[in-house]
Amino acid sequence: MNSQPAVLTERRDGVLLITLNRPDQRNAVNLALAEGIAAGLDELDGEDSLSVGVLTGAGNGFCAGMDLKAFVAGERPWVGDRGFAGIVQRGPEKPLIAAIEGFAVAGGLEVALGCDLIVAARGAKLGIPEAKRSLVAAGGALLRLPRRVPYHLAMELALTGDPITAERAAELGLVNRLADPGGAVGTALELAGQITANGPLALRASKQILQRQWDWSEEEFWAKQGEIAGPVMSSEDAREGSVAFAEKRPPVWKGR
Repeated sequence: MNSQPAVLTERRDGVLLITLNRPDQRNAVNLALAEGIAAGLDELDGEDSLSVGVLTGAGNGFCAGMDLKAFVAGERPWVGDRGFAGIVQRGPEKPLIAAIEGFAVAGGLEVALGCDLIVAARGAKLGIPEAKRSLVAAGGALLRLPRRVPYHLAMELALTGDPITAERAAELGLVNRLADPGGAVGTALELAGQITANGPLALRASKQILQRQWDWSEEEFWAKQGEIAGPVMSSEDAREGSVAFAEKRPPVWKGR
């Protein structure tokens, strides 16, 4: 019996590194892992000193999806309104980067798709093979893939169940950055560092607008964007950003 927590967290200069820690089970999602991810996202959103999260997997891969043995035994790896794996229906308010080594398949790819940015090691396999077992990728892949890759490719991934490589995913815009094998976390942390340098209020507002706009009309977009962005534009941080630019110095954010 593994006495280690199913999910580990570590704070690094404004970044919360969240590690799926079931390498012997290919980081498959059981209830403990789902609860651990949800707790990590709560920590990320609840701590003012944290601006960005990085989600990765221990061992040789990111995540192989739902732990079917645990599911058959009666476990349901859903956590409140966050849904499957504690993330796919409601992610964090702050930016979250997936750092993929080896594979992110089935529910594992859906966990990665629940993140805002994806870094993957070259040669990693990404796919939703559920149809090969007469199952459906019901953890968000069928919602998010058609918004991020061409429709016909999303259909091919769903109907064939065959994976694509990280390199192909990068060509299609699904993966933001490629890394050498073993370097996904390092590359993700570099990307996170670029994000943490920016104003935390602006980060949250920008993410919120990008995520929520899909069912807004153009008229609604301008109104709702104003509601979300207005307080940021009049914040102390907005003034600090402008003053720091004029004085040619790094800004000091206060989150207000």
